[in-house]
Amino acid sequence: MTIQCIARLRSRRVVQDQLEGSDTAAAAAAVAGGGGDCCWANLPHELLRDVLLRIEESETRWPQMRNVVACAGVCRSWRFVIKEIVQVPEISGKLTFPISVKQPGPKECLLQCFIKQNRSTQTYHLYLSLTNALTDDGKFLLAACKCRRPTCTDYIISLRAEEISKGSSTYVGKLRSNFLGTKFSVFDGQSSNAGAKMTKSRSSRLAYSKQVTPRVPFRNYPTAHISYELNMLGSRGPRRMQCIMDSIPATSIRPGGVAPTPAEFSVNNVNVFPSIPSFHSKSASMKNFLSGPLPHQKDGGALVLRNKSPRWHEQLQCWCLNFHGRVTFASVKNFQLVVSPENGPAGPEHEKIILQFGKVGKDLFTMDYRYPISAFQAFAICLSSFDTKIACE
Repeated sequence: MTIQCIARLRSRRVVQDQLEGSDTAAAAAAVAGGGGDCCWANLPHELLRDVLLRIEESETRWPQMRNVVACAGVCRSWRFVIKEIVQVPEISGKLTFPISVKQPGPKECLLQCFIKQNRSTQTYHLYLSLTNALTDDGKFLLAACKCRRPTCTDYIISLRAEEISKGSSTYVGKLRSNFLGTKFSVFDGQSSNAGAKMTKSRSSRLAYSKQVTPRVPFRNYPTAHISYELNMLGSRGPRRMQCIMDSIPATSIRPGGVAPTPAEFSVNNVNVFPSIPSFHSKSASMKNFLSGPLPHQKDGGALVLRNKSPRWHEQLQCWCLNFHGRVTFASVKNFQLVVSPENGPAGPEHEKIILQFGKVGKDLFTMDYRYPISAFQAFAICLSSFDTKIACE
Protein backbone atom coordinates (compact mmCIF):
# COMPACT_ATOMS: atom_id res chain seq x y z
CA MET A 1 0.00 0.00 0.00
CA THR A 2 1.37 3.41 -1.00
CA ILE A 3 0.39 6.45 1.04
CA GLN A 4 1.46 10.04 0.39
CA CYS A 5 3.20 11.67 3.32
CA ILE A 6 2.95 15.46 3.25
CA ALA A 7 5.51 17.13 5.49
CA ARG A 8 5.93 20.85 6.08
CA LEU A 9 9.59 21.82 6.09
CA ARG A 10 11.17 24.76 7.90
CA SER A 11 11.00 26.79 4.71
CA ARG A 12 7.16 26.36 4.84
CA ARG A 13 7.18 24.59 1.51
CA VAL A 14 5.05 21.48 1.09
CA VAL A 15 7.00 18.44 -0.03
CA GLN A 16 5.17 15.32 -1.19
CA ASP A 17 6.98 12.03 -1.08
CA GLN A 18 5.79 8.46 -1.34
CA LEU A 19 6.75 6.13 1.46
CA GLU A 20 6.67 2.42 0.69
CA GLY A 21 5.42 -0.13 3.22
CA SER A 22 2.09 -0.49 4.99
CA ASP A 23 2.87 -0.05 8.71
CA THR A 24 5.67 2.47 8.23
CA ALA A 25 3.77 4.58 5.71
CA ALA A 26 0.60 4.56 7.76
CA ALA A 27 2.42 5.70 10.89
CA ALA A 28 4.25 8.45 8.98
CA ALA A 29 1.00 9.68 7.43
CA ALA A 30 -0.69 9.74 10.82
CA VAL A 31 2.07 11.91 12.22
CA ALA A 32 2.17 14.25 9.22
CA GLY A 33 -1.60 14.64 9.06
CA GLY A 34 -1.88 16.53 12.32
CA GLY A 35 -1.26 19.92 10.71
CA GLY A 36 0.14 23.02 12.37
CA ASP A 37 3.69 23.79 13.41
CA CYS A 38 3.31 22.45 16.97
CA CYS A 39 2.81 18.87 15.78
CA TRP A 40 6.33 18.78 14.33
CA ALA A 41 8.23 19.97 17.37
CA ASN A 42 6.05 18.68 20.21
CA LEU A 43 5.31 15.08 19.25
CA PRO A 44 5.97 12.52 21.99
CA HIS A 45 9.59 11.48 21.69
CA GLU A 46 8.80 7.76 21.95
CA LEU A 47 6.23 7.91 19.13
CA LEU A 48 8.44 10.04 16.91
CA ARG A 49 11.43 7.77 17.44
CA ASP A 50 9.40 4.65 16.64
CA VAL A 51 8.03 6.15 13.42
CA LEU A 52 11.42 7.37 12.18
CA LEU A 53 13.09 4.12 13.20
CA ARG A 54 10.67 2.15 11.03
CA ILE A 55 11.27 4.50 8.11
CA GLU A 56 15.04 4.12 8.45
CA GLU A 57 14.86 0.34 8.71
CA SER A 58 12.68 0.11 5.59
CA GLU A 59 15.31 1.84 3.44
CA THR A 60 18.56 0.00 2.81
CA ARG A 61 20.18 1.83 -0.11
CA TRP A 62 20.06 5.05 -2.08
CA PRO A 63 18.01 6.51 -3.64
CA GLN A 64 15.43 5.26 -1.10
CA MET A 65 17.45 6.85 1.74
CA ARG A 66 16.25 10.23 0.51
CA ASN A 67 13.13 9.71 2.66
CA VAL A 68 15.32 9.57 5.78
CA VAL A 69 17.05 12.78 4.76
CA ALA A 70 13.65 14.41 4.09
CA CYS A 71 12.51 13.50 7.60
CA ALA A 72 15.68 15.07 9.01
CA GLY A 73 14.70 18.34 7.32
CA VAL A 74 11.21 18.63 8.82
CA CYS A 75 12.25 20.35 12.04
CA ARG A 76 14.95 20.34 14.71
CA SER A 77 13.42 17.63 16.88
CA TRP A 78 13.05 15.31 13.88
CA ARG A 79 16.64 15.99 12.89
CA PHE A 80 17.98 15.13 16.35
CA VAL A 81 16.07 11.84 16.42
CA ILE A 82 17.23 10.90 12.91
CA LYS A 83 20.85 11.58 13.88
CA GLU A 84 20.42 9.25 16.84
CA ILE A 85 18.87 6.49 14.72
CA VAL A 86 21.07 6.51 11.63
CA GLN A 87 24.21 4.46 12.22
CA VAL A 88 27.66 5.50 11.02
CA PRO A 89 28.97 3.87 7.80
CA GLU A 90 31.23 1.64 9.91
CA ILE A 91 28.13 -0.18 11.15
CA SER A 92 25.44 0.45 8.55
CA GLY A 93 27.54 0.49 5.38
CA LYS A 94 25.44 3.43 4.14
CA LEU A 95 26.36 7.04 3.34
CA THR A 96 23.27 8.99 4.37
CA PHE A 97 24.42 12.52 5.28
CA PRO A 98 27.32 14.69 4.00
CA ILE A 99 29.39 14.02 7.14
CA SER A 100 29.41 10.34 6.13
CA VAL A 101 32.20 11.06 3.63
CA LYS A 102 34.47 11.92 6.59
CA GLN A 103 33.57 8.81 8.62
CA PRO A 104 35.32 5.42 8.29
CA GLY A 105 33.80 2.91 5.89
CA PRO A 106 32.22 -0.43 6.81
CA LYS A 107 34.27 -3.12 8.54
CA GLU A 108 32.69 -6.16 6.93
CA CYS A 109 32.85 -5.25 3.25
CA LEU A 110 34.19 -2.84 0.65
CA LEU A 111 31.94 0.13 -0.11
CA GLN A 112 31.74 0.38 -3.89
CA CYS A 113 32.18 3.79 -5.55
CA PHE A 114 33.42 5.12 -8.87
CA ILE A 115 35.25 8.20 -10.14
CA LYS A 116 34.52 10.09 -13.37
CA GLN A 117 37.35 12.14 -14.83
CA ASN A 118 36.80 15.19 -17.05
CA ARG A 119 40.04 15.88 -18.90
CA SER A 120 38.94 19.19 -20.40
CA THR A 121 38.04 20.80 -17.06
CA GLN A 122 40.57 18.83 -14.95
CA THR A 123 37.81 17.81 -12.55
CA TYR A 124 37.01 14.50 -10.85
CA HIS A 125 33.63 13.43 -9.46
CA LEU A 126 33.16 10.68 -6.87
CA TYR A 127 29.89 8.69 -6.84
CA LEU A 128 28.49 5.98 -4.61
CA SER A 129 27.46 2.92 -6.62
CA LEU A 130 23.72 2.21 -6.32
CA THR A 131 23.85 -1.14 -8.12
CA ASN A 132 26.38 -3.88 -8.74
CA ALA A 133 26.91 -2.67 -12.30
CA LEU A 134 30.25 -1.09 -13.08
CA THR A 135 28.55 1.91 -14.69
CA ASP A 136 25.40 3.32 -13.09
CA ASP A 137 24.20 6.83 -12.34
CA GLY A 138 25.32 6.64 -8.72
CA LYS A 139 24.90 9.10 -5.88
CA PHE A 140 27.21 12.11 -6.01
CA LEU A 141 29.57 12.38 -3.03
CA LEU A 142 32.57 14.62 -3.72
CA ALA A 143 34.21 16.66 -6.47
CA ALA A 144 37.83 17.69 -7.01
CA CYS A 145 39.54 20.19 -9.27
CA LYS A 146 43.19 20.03 -10.32
CA CYS A 147 45.16 23.26 -9.93
CA ARG A 148 48.68 23.37 -11.37
CA ARG A 149 51.23 25.60 -9.69
CA PRO A 150 54.89 26.32 -10.53
CA THR A 151 56.27 23.97 -7.87
CA CYS A 152 53.38 21.65 -7.05
CA THR A 153 49.87 20.50 -7.94
CA ASP A 154 46.79 20.96 -5.78
CA TYR A 155 43.54 19.01 -5.90
CA ILE A 156 40.78 20.99 -4.16
CA ILE A 157 38.02 18.69 -2.84
CA SER A 158 34.46 19.94 -2.29
CA LEU A 159 31.00 18.68 -1.37
CA ARG A 160 29.54 20.38 -4.45
CA ALA A 161 30.59 20.02 -8.07
CA GLU A 162 29.46 23.57 -8.89
CA GLU A 163 31.51 25.23 -6.16
CA ILE A 164 35.08 23.97 -5.82
CA SER A 165 37.28 26.43 -3.97
CA LYS A 166 39.01 26.81 -0.62
CA GLY A 167 36.89 29.85 0.12
CA SER A 168 33.64 27.94 -0.17
CA SER A 169 31.60 26.62 2.76
CA THR A 170 31.56 23.27 0.92
CA TYR A 171 35.36 22.96 1.05
CA VAL A 172 36.34 19.54 2.45
CA GLY A 173 40.11 19.37 2.01
CA LYS A 174 42.88 19.18 -0.54
CA LEU A 175 45.71 17.06 -1.91
CA ARG A 176 49.10 18.63 -2.65
CA SER A 177 52.01 17.09 -4.56
CA ASN A 178 55.69 17.88 -4.82
CA PHE A 179 57.29 19.01 -8.09
CA LEU A 180 57.93 15.45 -9.37
CA GLY A 181 54.49 14.15 -8.40
CA THR A 182 56.03 11.42 -6.26
CA LYS A 183 54.96 12.67 -2.83
CA PHE A 184 51.59 13.97 -1.70
CA SER A 185 50.08 15.41 1.45
CA VAL A 186 46.37 15.15 2.27
CA PHE A 187 44.87 18.07 4.18
CA ASP A 188 41.52 17.90 5.92
CA GLY A 189 39.35 20.99 6.18
CA GLN A 190 38.57 20.19 9.81
CA SER A 191 40.45 18.55 12.63
CA SER A 192 39.75 14.96 13.64
CA ASN A 193 41.35 15.51 17.05
CA ALA A 194 41.86 18.40 19.43
CA GLY A 195 45.66 18.28 19.16
CA ALA A 196 45.87 18.63 15.41
CA LYS A 197 48.13 21.36 14.07
CA MET A 198 46.60 23.71 11.54
CA THR A 199 48.45 25.05 8.52
CA LYS A 200 47.19 27.93 6.44
CA SER A 201 48.03 29.14 2.98
CA ARG A 202 48.29 32.70 1.69
CA SER A 203 44.56 32.67 0.91
CA SER A 204 44.02 31.60 4.50
CA ARG A 205 45.81 34.67 5.84
CA LEU A 206 43.84 36.91 3.49
CA ALA A 207 40.65 35.70 5.11
CA TYR A 208 41.65 37.63 8.24
CA SER A 209 42.42 40.83 6.36
CA LYS A 210 39.97 43.53 5.35
CA GLN A 211 40.30 42.60 1.66
CA VAL A 212 38.30 39.40 2.03
CA THR A 213 35.05 38.99 3.90
CA PRO A 214 35.99 36.64 6.78
CA ARG A 215 32.91 34.44 6.68
CA VAL A 216 34.50 31.07 5.90
CA PRO A 217 37.81 30.00 7.51
CA PHE A 218 40.51 28.28 5.46
CA ARG A 219 41.70 25.41 7.61
CA ASN A 220 44.11 22.69 6.59
CA TYR A 221 45.09 19.84 8.90
CA PRO A 222 47.69 17.36 7.57
CA THR A 223 46.10 13.92 7.87
CA ALA A 224 48.01 11.66 5.47
CA HIS A 225 51.19 11.43 3.40
CA ILE A 226 51.51 9.42 0.19
CA SER A 227 54.83 8.36 -1.35
CA TYR A 228 55.64 6.74 -4.68
CA GLU A 229 59.05 5.10 -4.84
CA LEU A 230 61.43 6.42 -7.46
CA ASN A 231 62.39 4.06 -10.29
CA MET A 232 66.17 4.46 -10.32
CA LEU A 233 66.77 1.69 -12.89
CA GLY A 234 64.49 3.13 -15.54
CA SER A 235 62.75 -0.20 -16.20
CA ARG A 236 58.99 -0.23 -16.65
CA GLY A 237 56.97 -1.88 -13.92
CA PRO A 238 54.17 -1.38 -11.40
CA ARG A 239 54.19 1.62 -9.11
CA ARG A 240 55.13 1.15 -5.48
CA MET A 241 53.29 3.41 -3.06
CA GLN A 242 53.04 3.95 0.68
CA CYS A 243 50.40 5.88 2.61
CA ILE A 244 50.96 7.05 6.18
CA MET A 245 47.58 7.90 7.69
CA ASP A 246 48.61 10.38 10.37
CA SER A 247 45.08 10.77 11.72
CA ILE A 248 44.41 7.01 12.04
CA PRO A 249 46.16 4.94 14.73
CA ALA A 250 47.71 1.62 13.74
CA THR A 251 45.65 -0.05 16.46
CA SER A 252 42.42 0.72 14.58
CA ILE A 253 42.67 -2.50 12.55
CA ARG A 254 43.02 -4.70 15.63
CA PRO A 255 40.05 -6.13 17.54
CA GLY A 256 38.53 -3.32 19.57
CA GLY A 257 40.51 -0.67 17.71
CA VAL A 258 38.89 2.68 16.99
CA ALA A 259 39.39 5.15 14.15
CA PRO A 260 38.45 8.86 14.40
CA THR A 261 34.76 9.36 13.53
CA PRO A 262 33.59 13.00 13.28
CA ALA A 263 29.94 13.53 14.17
CA GLU A 264 29.40 16.73 12.21
CA PHE A 265 31.20 19.40 10.22
CA SER A 266 32.82 22.24 12.12
CA VAL A 267 31.01 25.56 12.32
CA ASN A 268 32.15 27.83 9.49
CA ASN A 269 33.16 30.76 11.66
CA VAL A 270 36.59 32.36 11.90
CA ASN A 271 36.00 32.97 15.60
CA VAL A 272 36.27 29.23 16.21
CA PHE A 273 40.07 29.57 16.13
CA PRO A 274 40.70 33.18 17.23
CA SER A 275 44.06 32.52 18.90
CA ILE A 276 45.71 30.37 16.23
CA PRO A 277 48.57 32.28 14.55
CA SER A 278 49.19 32.39 10.82
CA PHE A 279 51.64 29.96 9.28
CA HIS A 280 53.45 29.93 5.97
CA SER A 281 51.95 28.08 3.06
CA LYS A 282 54.02 25.02 3.91
CA SER A 283 54.75 23.91 7.42
CA ALA A 284 58.18 22.60 8.37
CA SER A 285 56.94 19.01 8.49
CA MET A 286 55.36 19.34 5.07
CA LYS A 287 58.53 20.83 3.57
CA ASN A 288 60.60 17.98 4.99
CA PHE A 289 58.19 15.43 3.60
CA LEU A 290 57.93 16.89 0.10
CA SER A 291 61.69 17.34 -0.26
CA GLY A 292 63.18 14.63 1.97
CA PRO A 293 63.54 10.86 1.66
CA LEU A 294 60.62 8.47 1.76
CA PRO A 295 59.12 8.50 5.26
CA HIS A 296 58.89 5.40 7.41
CA GLN A 297 56.83 4.74 10.47
CA LYS A 298 59.07 5.21 13.48
CA ASP A 299 56.91 5.09 16.55
CA GLY A 300 54.28 2.63 15.33
CA GLY A 301 51.54 5.16 16.07
CA ALA A 302 50.13 5.88 12.62
CA LEU A 303 48.49 3.42 10.25
CA VAL A 304 50.67 2.59 7.23
CA LEU A 305 49.22 1.29 3.96
CA ARG A 306 51.21 -0.24 1.10
CA ASN A 307 50.15 -1.34 -2.35
CA LYS A 308 49.72 -5.06 -2.80
CA SER A 309 52.45 -6.45 -5.04
CA PRO A 310 51.11 -7.69 -8.39
CA ARG A 311 52.20 -10.95 -10.02
CA TRP A 312 53.65 -11.32 -13.49
CA HIS A 313 51.33 -13.23 -15.83
CA GLU A 314 53.39 -15.17 -18.38
CA GLN A 315 50.59 -15.66 -20.91
CA LEU A 316 49.33 -12.08 -20.79
CA GLN A 317 52.85 -10.68 -20.37
CA CYS A 318 51.71 -8.11 -17.82
CA TRP A 319 51.46 -7.48 -14.08
CA CYS A 320 48.14 -8.69 -12.65
CA LEU A 321 46.05 -8.24 -9.50
CA ASN A 322 42.74 -9.88 -8.64
CA PHE A 323 40.14 -7.12 -8.45
CA HIS A 324 37.25 -9.62 -8.40
CA GLY A 325 35.64 -8.17 -11.52
CA ARG A 326 35.77 -4.55 -10.37
CA VAL A 327 38.53 -3.56 -12.83
CA THR A 328 38.45 -4.34 -16.55
CA PHE A 329 41.32 -2.32 -18.08
CA ALA A 330 45.05 -2.70 -17.48
CA SER A 331 46.55 0.56 -16.25
CA VAL A 332 49.57 1.69 -14.29
CA LYS A 333 47.11 3.64 -12.11
CA ASN A 334 45.45 0.47 -10.79
CA PHE A 335 46.34 -0.48 -7.21
CA GLN A 336 45.21 -2.28 -4.07
CA LEU A 337 46.22 -1.05 -0.61
CA VAL A 338 46.66 -3.30 2.41
CA VAL A 339 47.94 -2.59 5.92
CA SER A 340 51.72 -2.78 6.18
CA PRO A 341 53.05 -5.02 9.00
CA GLU A 342 55.63 -2.54 10.28
CA ASN A 343 56.26 -3.99 13.71
CA GLY A 344 55.87 -7.73 13.47
CA PRO A 345 54.65 -10.65 11.38
CA ALA A 346 51.69 -10.23 9.08
CA GLY A 347 48.33 -11.35 10.42
CA PRO A 348 44.86 -11.83 8.89
CA GLU A 349 44.15 -8.12 9.24
CA HIS A 350 47.07 -7.39 6.88
CA GLU A 351 45.48 -9.42 4.07
CA LYS A 352 42.29 -7.35 3.86
CA ILE A 353 42.15 -4.86 1.02
CA ILE A 354 41.54 -1.40 2.51
CA LEU A 355 41.32 0.45 -0.80
CA GLN A 356 41.33 -0.63 -4.42
CA PHE A 357 41.26 1.58 -7.48
CA GLY A 358 41.19 0.66 -11.14
CA LYS A 359 40.13 1.55 -14.66
CA VAL A 360 36.86 0.30 -16.16
CA GLY A 361 36.52 2.65 -19.14
CA LYS A 362 37.73 5.84 -20.70
CA ASP A 363 37.91 8.35 -17.84
CA LEU A 364 35.94 5.99 -15.58
CA PHE A 365 37.47 4.28 -12.52
CA THR A 366 36.15 2.20 -9.63
CA MET A 367 37.07 3.05 -6.03
CA ASP A 368 36.24 0.55 -3.29
CA TYR A 369 37.20 1.26 0.32
CA ARG A 370 36.56 0.02 3.83
CA TYR A 371 37.32 0.74 7.49
CA PRO A 372 39.36 2.47 8.85
CA ILE A 373 39.64 5.08 6.05
CA SER A 374 36.84 7.40 4.91
CA ALA A 375 35.50 8.22 1.45
CA PHE A 376 37.33 11.56 1.55
CA GLN A 377 40.66 9.93 2.42
CA ALA A 378 40.18 7.20 -0.19
CA PHE A 379 39.27 9.80 -2.83
CA ALA A 380 42.38 11.85 -2.04
CA ILE A 381 44.63 8.78 -2.30
CA CYS A 382 43.09 7.86 -5.65
CA LEU A 383 43.58 11.41 -6.95
CA SER A 384 47.31 11.01 -6.35
CA SER A 385 47.31 8.16 -8.87
CA PHE A 386 46.09 10.47 -11.64
CA ASP A 387 49.18 12.66 -11.45
CA THR A 388 51.92 11.92 -13.99
CA LYS A 389 54.93 10.20 -12.43
CA ILE A 390 57.70 9.92 -15.00
CA ALA A 391 60.28 9.11 -12.33
CA CYS A 392 58.26 6.15 -11.00
CA GLU A 393 57.45 4.11 -14.09
